Amino acid sequence: MSKKIYIIGHRSPDTDSIASAIAYAELKKKLGLENVSAAMAGQPNPQTNYILERLDIDLPLYLADVHPKVRDVLKARPVTATEEMPLKEALELFHRHNIRVLPVIDERNEPCGIVSLLKLSEKYLVGGTDRRRGVDTSLHSLAACLEGTFLAGGPAKKLEHLNLYIGAMTEESFTDRIAAYDPASLLIMTGDRRSIQQAAIEMGVRLLVVTGGLAVDDDLLAKARETGTNVLSTPCDTASAAGLLRLSTPISCFVESRYAKIGVAEPLEHLRLRLLHSGESAVIAVEEDGTIAGIATRSSLLIPIPYALILVDHNELGQAVPGAGSVDILEVIDHHKLGNPPTNLPITFLSAPVGSTCTLVASLFSDRGVIPEPKTAALLMAGIISDTVILKSPTTTARDRELVAWLEELSGMDHQQFGRDIFSSCSGFTCHSSPEAAIRSDFKQFSTSDTLFGVGQVEVFGFEEFFELKEALRDALKRIKDDDRLHLAGLMVTDIYTETTLFLAEGKNELAHIIGYPQLEPHLYELKGVMSRKKQLVPHLLKVLGSI
Repeated sequence: MSKKIYIIGHRSPDTDSIASAIAYAELKKKLGLENVSAAMAGQPNPQTNYILERLDIDLPLYLADVHPKVRDVLKARPVTATEEMPLKEALELFHRHNIRVLPVIDERNEPCGIVSLLKLSEKYLVGGTDRRRGVDTSLHSLAACLEGTFLAGGPAKKLEHLNLYIGAMTEESFTDRIAAYDPASLLIMTGDRRSIQQAAIEMGVRLLVVTGGLAVDDDLLAKARETGTNVLSTPCDTASAAGLLRLSTPISCFVESRYAKIGVAEPLEHLRLRLLHSGESAVIAVEEDGTIAGIATRSSLLIPIPYALILVDHNELGQAVPGAGSVDILEVIDHHKLGNPPTNLPITFLSAPVGSTCTLVASLFSDRGVIPEPKTAALLMAGIISDTVILKSPTTTARDRELVAWLEELSGMDHQQFGRDIFSSCSGFTCHSSPEAAIRSDFKQFSTSDTLFGVGQVEVFGFEEFFELKEALRDALKRIKDDDRLHLAGLMVTDIYTETTLFLAEGKNELAHIIGYPQLEPHLYELKGVMSRKKQLVPHLLKVLGSI
């Protein structure tokens, strides 16, 4: 079965991140790839929600993490046994399914132990001093294994310990040999030797097995009913019947009640550690309700993870959905600086200095001669408009403008009006539940030398609201800095009309001496002409912070 492929953006998804994932998934499907889905690694911001609702497009699947789980390496239907199952049937399961460990379940489908082929063989072949003659079985299980029919008595299901004797001698020798045993514990197996049959019945042995499908005289059967002797007829010959009889022992006699167990939702790494370092040969995986889901052995760790990722609008694991480094990354489509992880195999990596990842996805539609649906064209245009601030950002390229014009025709929407609607509907801070939510709605982390910093960005129409919330925003930046263990946390407040940014920063107080922009007051800087985090502020911060 082919892998499920998730196209997914970064952890703090903006419009470009979610729009490019949705649109690229549509392109993949139009090109014939059915097992692909758009996903998101975080909750969308108000701007993205507005756009999706306006265009009547569903949110992509939310993935909190993609860490491989135990369930990802389990077979769909585990082979199981019940405690009543005869050893014969259990061995057939081992052989038929080429397995080495057999979980044993109860009537609730919950595991109660395991049977390993290795330990089963040791116990069955070596046994003990009583192994040559003693048999633990029930009359029901024994009859099933011998394909027998009761001529007297019936198939009791109670587990019993019986002593086997083969009646292949004279009556005198036979009675001498079994005289020391309690008749209620004796299992006598013979052919059509009437004298042996009669002696066994008159003694009242627990079970008389007559092999070869041979007849038993009516008077002997009548006597058996009087003495309480069970008489079983089997079509097997004596040699075969003796072997099968020992295989009638129920699995309950071989169950290991102490076994390793793990939940299907636990990280695969937990299973790996248990199998590789604890000495356990197998681990039973259970569902949340305790029922069995499967059994994992060391070979399970070699099973490929059934899903893979295509990253859009980012290429660094620090920004990716948690667990991305543990699964296959098949493609990357991005317009940011490179910080990508290594891959085991060559992959498609499309990166270009354009204003939006949606520009790259729209180019792929165009290059392949695929026309996006009108809603998808509008969504791609929204991603470009959002990332380039209606084509005003210095990150805007001729390719962005060219594709916006193409998408305008396909969507039937004017990009200028659409852009004004987008930014006026949810710009500023009022559309966020808290100052911290506003900062984190578009917050990305970066590193240089030994410095880890994060920068959020909020577009506004004028700075009045910002100054009203400035102290609350600074407190939120302090919390983010501490919670994320950053050296510096900052917020870009960008006025779309004046094309000016106010940068509020918490941490690295020496920044005031090296940032190179006017400081309006402690922790607040004025960045005229700066609108792009990616192309203007972050490269500058990487340079100046790296020099400290």
